[in-house]
Amino acid sequence: MQKEWSRRDWLKALGVFSAGAMLPVDALSNISEYTYEMPWPAYLPLDKPMTAIVLGAGNRGNVYGNFAHEFPAELDIVGVAEPIPLRNERYAKKHKITDKNRFVTWEHVFDRPKFADAVIITTPDHLHYGPAMKALEMGYDLLLEKPIAQSWQECKDILDQAKKHNRIVGVCHVLRYSPYYRKVKEIIDSGVLGAIVSVQHMEPIQHIHMSHSYVRGNWRKASETNPILLAKSCHDLDIIRWWLGKSCTHVSSFGSLKWFRKENAPAGSTKRCSDGCAVEATCPYSALRIYHRNQSWLHHFDLPEDKTLWPEAIMKNLKEGPYGRCVYQCDNDVLDHQIVMMEFEGGITVNFNMEAFTNYAGRRTRIMGSMGDLVGDETDIYLANFQNGEVTKWNVDENVQIKSGHGGGDWGLARDWVQAVSRRDPSLLTSTLDAAMESHLIGFTAEKSRMMRTVEKVDMNN
Repeated sequence: MQKEWSRRDWLKALGVFSAGAMLPVDALSNISEYTYEMPWPAYLPLDKPMTAIVLGAGNRGNVYGNFAHEFPAELDIVGVAEPIPLRNERYAKKHKITDKNRFVTWEHVFDRPKFADAVIITTPDHLHYGPAMKALEMGYDLLLEKPIAQSWQECKDILDQAKKHNRIVGVCHVLRYSPYYRKVKEIIDSGVLGAIVSVQHMEPIQHIHMSHSYVRGNWRKASETNPILLAKSCHDLDIIRWWLGKSCTHVSSFGSLKWFRKENAPAGSTKRCSDGCAVEATCPYSALRIYHRNQSWLHHFDLPEDKTLWPEAIMKNLKEGPYGRCVYQCDNDVLDHQIVMMEFEGGITVNFNMEAFTNYAGRRTRIMGSMGDLVGDETDIYLANFQNGEVTKWNVDENVQIKSGHGGGDWGLARDWVQAVSRRDPSLLTSTLDAAMESHLIGFTAEKSRMMRTVEKVDMNN
């Protein structure tokens, strides 16, 4: 599809009227616009659904559970381990899980002989290693939420265990399965950009997302989860490595926890937003506004099914639970901004920024090649060809065929994983454990660089 736009339309769309324009004004001639329909693999019908046990019935456990609910001929959830009774009950009811296959913690699952084809690990980060090692030992294939584990040694242990028991492990690097990211990969591999010279990539977490997940929420402390570079941005390190198809040789990183600190608490603030805080009405991180008045960001709240009871239940949580705390008076220690500078084989330079303080989400990317450059924002891709002067716009979001999170990537991953395990063919899965290892090592090495203030070599034999 092509469409004629005025010069002013293009200036507005490309961000020239705002800070950080995507393309220079002199690159706006001869623009063509297209939509992109990703060629999905041919999925073979299964003789019977693959069976799986879910460890952790929270947000991510429900993402893959919902895939099974939508596509029952492909995946059947037959067991669940979840310590929060309400979540356990709701998950079991939705998937018709028998009482004997409901467990409180992951350890209880493995007290039983193997009773499913695979295990889906969506436990908190610090509870990835134990269940992964045990499940592989007992002969289960795995779908493992990112990050793989809390240390490079633990990642290597899981890889060794998978190879020892000849198991297939999919790592939930869901961006690889999003049409947007696949289109960028297709453009790079086509050669139209020429030799890739450098990459700039940014993950804007968005300020409320940051306060919810990494200041008040489950991923606020590196010791209990992972450094934020691994907990949040291992997606980005993985996608950069996948796009380039080359190894990272050296890395250097800087960053800190600059803003969400006690010394930055405004005068008149209180430990909880509900304690009569004098600046609550104007604070961008007000828990009362985010959760109670706007009723947003509630996916980690265990709320009653009757929505008329929500206001009371939300207020109780804000007065007693972690999400009602002042963002300047929490026990968080993960960074709120970080840059990672990388050199890849062939002298390709990459700069990655993880930024908390944006009013928008959606990753931004610039890729510079000898014959063209690419700019993208997870929805639109602009491809400039130096040889003929053409600029092509691809809209990817309009044609996401599998409607799920991460631009269709969540369920795209689930479908490829089911096919790979059912057909015993890991080549059908892009984000295998082997493929995910190097990007994790980049993250661990970047953290070493940040703390030591050094340039570090990325050594897969370490």
